[in-house]
Amino acid sequence: MNVNIRKAEKADMPEVLELIKELARFEKAPAEVSITIADLEKDGFGEHPLYEVLLAENKELKVVGMSFYYLSYSTWKGKCLYLEDIIVKEEFRGHGIGKKLFDATLLKAKEIKARRLMWQVLDWNTPAIEFYKQKYNADISDEWLNGRLTEEQIKDLAGLLEQG
Repeated sequence: MNVNIRKAEKADMPEVLELIKELARFEKAPAEVSITIADLEKDGFGEHPLYEVLLAENKELKVVGMSFYYLSYSTWKGKCLYLEDIIVKEEFRGHGIGKKLFDATLLKAKEIKARRLMWQVLDWNTPAIEFYKQKYNADISDEWLNGRLTEEQIKDLAGLLEQG
């Protein structure tokens, strides 16, 4: 499928949010999305943007997918690019759009001289795992476990710390 890859603009955030919600439905967690268009606009287009998005558009100039990434830093390697999500609308999957988005993200990592490109994939998402392994010879680790605190946990624990 012929698609154009371009950097997202502030006006694209409603479509970006719709893609985020589509991914949440795919991952069986639609209630987990709490981010708003205002959050996306503030965090991605201020003086110090926290993320960037590449959009894939078809010939009708409709957004059909995105790559959402940001800079991270490794104490061992230095500057890294973290790919938060690649999302392709369900009806457009299987046409090479994900590969085009990943390739564009890979080129961005090279452009900024990233020492590492990192991402996560759910252990049950076999098509994605095979895609990364077969097309890119990527190392998909089963050794590292994810740690996470929710916003509520952060507030509760910080409150305890502040109380002394």
